[in-house]
Amino acid sequence: MSIVLTHTYFLNEDDKEQKIMKPYAPLGLLYISGYLNEQNVENHVYDSTFYSAKEQLDFLEKTQAKAIAIYANLMTKINVVKLIKILISDSKYGFPKIILGGPDVTYNLENYLNTGAHFIVIGEGEQTTFELYKAIVNKADYNEISGIAFLKDNTVFKTKPRIKMKSLEDLPLPNREAIPVEKYLDTWKTFHGKSSMTISTQRGCPYTCKWCSTAVYGQSYRRRPAKQVAEELNHLKSNYNPDTIWFVDDVFSVSHKWIKEFHAEVLEQNAIIPFECITRAERLNAEILQLLKEAGCYRIWIGAESGSQKIIDAMDRRVDVDVVKKAIQDTNALGMETGTFIMVGYPGETLNDIKITTKYLKDADPTHFTITKAYPIKGTALYNDIEDKITIKPDWETSTDRDIDFKRTYPSVFYDYAIKYIVNEVNAKKELKKENRSYFSFLKMKTKGFLAMQIMSFKK
Repeated sequence: MSIVLTHTYFLNEDDKEQKIMKPYAPLGLLYISGYLNEQNVENHVYDSTFYSAKEQLDFLEKTQAKAIAIYANLMTKINVVKLIKILISDSKYGFPKIILGGPDVTYNLENYLNTGAHFIVIGEGEQTTFELYKAIVNKADYNEISGIAFLKDNTVFKTKPRIKMKSLEDLPLPNREAIPVEKYLDTWKTFHGKSSMTISTQRGCPYTCKWCSTAVYGQSYRRRPAKQVAEELNHLKSNYNPDTIWFVDDVFSVSHKWIKEFHAEVLEQNAIIPFECITRAERLNAEILQLLKEAGCYRIWIGAESGSQKIIDAMDRRVDVDVVKKAIQDTNALGMETGTFIMVGYPGETLNDIKITTKYLKDADPTHFTITKAYPIKGTALYNDIEDKITIKPDWETSTDRDIDFKRTYPSVFYDYAIKYIVNEVNAKKELKKENRSYFSFLKMKTKGFLAMQIMSFKK
C-alpha cells in the first residue's frame, strides 16, 4: 500500500512559461513526502512538470496507490478537476481515495468535493496527510482528524481546524531525491546560463494585504532556525551545486534578529550560495541590506504594487510609497539588483494613479519589475470587497479566479493598455541609461507608450 503525491502542472502546456523557462520544484509536496518518510509511510512523488498527462496517468495506473494526494492552485485547478474525474470513473486506476490540498481548495471545498474528491486538507499538509492516510488504510473514523473536509450525507463536513505547527525545527528537509532535480537544473542552465533551486525558511505572513491569500499557512510567522537553513544550503551545494537560490518566503527580512543569525551561520558554515528573496521595504535598512549582501544576496524583490499612496492604502499595505522607493534605490546603490511588483486595475484606481505609478517606477528604477491586472482570489479581503460588483464569473470547473472580472473605474480593456503604457514608458527610460543605448529602441517604446495612452484616454 502506498500514497502518491502529485500535481497537474505541465510545462509543455504553459505558453507563457515556455518563453520564460524558470520552473521550480513542488516544495510543498516534497515536504509532505519527507514527513511521510519519517513516519515510514511508503509514498511516491510524481512531479508532472516535465511530463505529460498521459505519462502521469500511466504512472498512476502502474502504482495502484491506495490514495492520491493532489496539490491544487490557480494555475493547475482545471487540470486537477480533469484528473479527479478520470480517477473516479476508470477502474484501471483502482479507485484510490483522492485527497486535495493547496491554496485553491480552502474556499472552494464544496466545488472540489462535488467533482469527486474524497477529502480536502485545509492548511498545512504534513501531519494531516499522514493521519488521513492512516485512517484510509485502517478504515478508521475520519471525524477525529483535524483540518479536513469531506462530504457527509451530501453536505460538506469540516472537522475542527488543525493547530499550526508552532515550531518548524523538527520539520524534515523536502524530499528532493523523489523528483528529477537535474531536469530543473539543466533547464535553468540552458535558458539562463545559471541553475537555480528553492528553499523555504518560514511559513505564514503577518501582514494584511487585501489581495493576498493566506489559505495554507495563515496570517502567522513561524521560522526554521537559521542554523538549519545554512545546513540546507550546504546540503544543496554538496548534492546539486546550484548556481543560485530563490528563497520562496513572503517576507524574508521580517525578523532582523533572524537575518543576523542567518548571516552568521552561512559565513561560519561556508554555506554561501548567491540568492534572491522577497521582502517589504520597511523591513530593510542599511545594516540589514549589508548583511544580506554579505550572506550572498544578489537580488531583492521589494513589494510595491502601486506608486499611488491612495491605492496602497486601499490595499491595506500599510507602507509609505516613498519608503518603498528609497529601499529600492538604497539596494541599487549597494550593487544588488532589485525587483518589484506592480498591480493595475485595483478598485478605485484612476488614470492619474496610473501616471503616478509610472513616474514612481521611473524614479525608483528597479532592475526588474513585473506587472499584472488585479484579480480577486476567493477568500481574500479583496474578493469580499468586490463580490457584489462581479461582472464576469465563468463556469467554475473550466476557469480560475484569474478569469473573474468586476466593475472597475474604467472598462477592463483600459487596464490592458495601462500595462502596455507603463511597461513601455519605464523601459524607454531604462534604455536611455544604457551605455550602448539604442535611440531606435527608445523611440519605438515611447511611441508604443504614447499610443497606449491615447487608447486609454479613449477607453475611459
